[in-house]
Amino acid sequence: MLRRRFERTLIIILFLLVKAGAVMLYAQEAEQTDTVSLGNGNALKEILHSPEKQIHSPHKATFYSAILPGLGQAYNKKYWKIPIIYGVIGSMTYAIHFNSTNYNKYKNAYRDFLIGDPGNKSYIEVIPPTLTVEDVEGQYADWFEEALENKKEYYRRYRDLSYIIMAGIYVLNLIDATVDAHFYDFDVSDDLSMRIQPVIMDPTPFSQKNIGVQLSFNF
Repeated sequence: MLRRRFERTLIIILFLLVKAGAVMLYAQEAEQTDTVSLGNGNALKEILHSPEKQIHSPHKATFYSAILPGLGQAYNKKYWKIPIIYGVIGSMTYAIHFNSTNYNKYKNAYRDFLIGDPGNKSYIEVIPPTLTVEDVEGQYADWFEEALENKKEYYRRYRDLSYIIMAGIYVLNLIDATVDAHFYDFDVSDDLSMRIQPVIMDPTPFSQKNIGVQLSFNF
């Protein structure tokens, strides 16, 4: 009875020793793995945060240009494009203002002419110098009404077109900033050359070996 208890106790002790050794070995391996991982992580962190390894972000360029046209170009260091962008934007802003002003003027003139209210004769301002108020209200009334309507539609059409072009400029500003950002880190070798050299072409079932000229481009 005592012998069996001793054997059981010895087996339990051996089992615990083996288990403790396995746990210590596992802990040592885990510590080494963590050390290696930490070292790799630090190395990776140094690479990512190194100024030489930072990648130019197209998302930032697009976001900056969306906030303020030209800001993405500044981020891409394409400063020469900023005056062009704002020159075109300024031209289209003037076109929108000019066409909107004339559209409103001829719209009011056309409306007042149709109503015929003696107290509202804004159309007097757009009467041609060769005609008088009596002329446009008399024998030339139909012609003048059609002319006012045509002028109104003309400036409305070009006002809307100016808005469309302005929106297109804004979109092109975003596209330009995004494309430039994508090619910001693009490295092109200085060895861009073309070589002309003779070449012997392999024979085909229809011909023997032929001698030709080969063009090769090196990038």
